[in-house]
Amino acid sequence: MPELPEVETVRRGLEPVMAGGRIERVILGRPDLRFPLPERFADRLAGRRIEALGRRAKYLLADLEGGTVLAMHLGMSGSFRIESQRGTSLPGVFVRERSQERLHDHVCFDLKAASGVPVSVIFNDPRRFGYMSLIERVDLGAHPHFRSLGIEPTGNALSGPALAPHFAGRTAPLKAALLDQKIIAGLGNIYVCEALWRARLSPRRAAGTLVTAKGAASTRLNALAQHIRETIADAIAAGGSSLRDYRQADGSLGYFQHRFAVYDREDEPCQRKSCCGIVKRIVQSGRSTFYCPVCQR
Repeated sequence: MPELPEVETVRRGLEPVMAGGRIERVILGRPDLRFPLPERFADRLAGRRIEALGRRAKYLLADLEGGTVLAMHLGMSGSFRIESQRGTSLPGVFVRERSQERLHDHVCFDLKAASGVPVSVIFNDPRRFGYMSLIERVDLGAHPHFRSLGIEPTGNALSGPALAPHFAGRTAPLKAALLDQKIIAGLGNIYVCEALWRARLSPRRAAGTLVTAKGAASTRLNALAQHIRETIADAIAAGGSSLRDYRQADGSLGYFQHRFAVYDREDEPCQRKSCCGIVKRIVQSGRSTFYCPVCQR
């Protein structure tokens, strides 16, 4: 599944053609994706102007005039294709090619972009794990998709003091705590591994050990929060990880995977110059964890 940096890269690729544009019509290839599409989905979108295109965790959010939000999730294999008179581009970054077979084109948004140029934004999803919802903006925070989401890892809100109450007293492994979407929204397996390596923290360490006896954030928790923010920012700047099916909006591959320090580097030397360790792979909660047992404690 795409992680937050990949979704943000897709958002940035779609924004120039969607933000400020008007939806002229919506063509549906089927009535459902992972879940049934909202009732009268196409009719409710036709004629609406897209005022902004944002993101919350791994959701793309198109704010429509009138106060409705179109929430879109890529699922496992979903992607958007942009077609216009200038040609075709594909928002995303993955090693395996994203599907462009029209058989899997399930939703097509025919738009008039803010520039006046007609453009089509097509959602293609072979596995159909993606989904779309229409939610009133005033109800967004209470909606089941969003009400339990934690802090975004892209801004200063993610800090040691913000994490301390969630970590205090927890004996769960640090990696499990960081993957809890109720604590940090959108943080996934790849970037947790990378951030923990940067912070020199073992994924096996109990989360509560980063909080003082008085419940305050330790120096190491403050540093971890900073490393998470920096890891996500670096990945976004590089255009994502180019893992599996993901491509950027212009169809080019991202390159953050070439900077991985530990992820998918099992049995390779640790990238830290002062370390002589070998990257190890373990399984935690059914997911692969990569870390250096020598410098991550």
